[in-house]
Amino acid sequence: MSASSKLVGQGPEILDAERLGKPASLWRTTARRLFQRRSAILGMLILGGLLILATFAPWIAPYAPDEVLIGTEDVKRREGPCIHLLGCPEDRPQHLMGIDGNVRDQFSRVVYGSRYSLVIGFVTVGIAIIIGTLLGALAGYFRGLVDNLIMRVMDVLLAFPSLLLAIAIVAVLGPGLINALLAIAVVTIPAYARVMRASVLSVKETDFVSASRALGAGTARILFGSILPNAMTPLIVLGTLEIASAILSAAALSFLGLGAQPPTPEWGSMLGSERNQVFTAPHLVFFPGLAITLTVLGFNLLGDGLRDALDPRLGRGTKIEVV
Repeated sequence: MSASSKLVGQGPEILDAERLGKPASLWRTTARRLFQRRSAILGMLILGGLLILATFAPWIAPYAPDEVLIGTEDVKRREGPCIHLLGCPEDRPQHLMGIDGNVRDQFSRVVYGSRYSLVIGFVTVGIAIIIGTLLGALAGYFRGLVDNLIMRVMDVLLAFPSLLLAIAIVAVLGPGLINALLAIAVVTIPAYARVMRASVLSVKETDFVSASRALGAGTARILFGSILPNAMTPLIVLGTLEIASAILSAAALSFLGLGAQPPTPEWGSMLGSERNQVFTAPHLVFFPGLAITLTVLGFNLLGDGLRDALDPRLGRGTKIEVV
């Protein structure tokens, strides 16, 4: 009697790997699924443009972000945009997004602000992921008193609205961009700790962890060598989404005067300094707000795409034995 197997519902990437006689790589499969989602591609295009702005800001921006144009050009405070292609007279200096209240080029400040947004997002999420991952892994692996102690502290932090807690921390530490980053990182640690704890609880019951324990592997080797690498997938998605939240929180703190201080070209600070000019000079509020919106949208779209691409229930299919 001969046996054969039939694959039902397998994704094309798995079929291609089987034709080549190679196992399907998780990250290669994830990348292919990611590029099959239009929302994720749109998010990557937005973030790619943001990265280009941040990297080549000195060449893209026509002026330094803190350069005052009084005496160098015939411009006025809060002057509207002047674009030659749209009919602005050629004898006037071109300012794509107008002039702010301190007679600085708004476009240059928005371009340089992309650097601060990327730093804010990645630094805060990086700090929160490192600390939250460690705490969640310890809580999920050791359970008992360690679990209760760590998770009760996380519950206390989660009991406060995140923005209010961040404001309280900055009020104690003092206003400034560094203190704002630390405050945002602290209030986001519980989310990563809880996700990591749940993931560790699931992974530690698998057969390969039991085999490692039976072979005499130590606690550190099992936790950091076997469990953590297989429990990081949910954190990748959460981290991508939380970058957008961190940028929004930093902009809110700067808007309130607790984050980046003038003349730092941070988008939230730019909104806060010109918030009273929303009707008289709307371009000073519109362009920084649009930059924040597009950046947050890009990270959210990419995070949603990653979540779908890493979902093991999508495109995996089932294998049916036919005897």
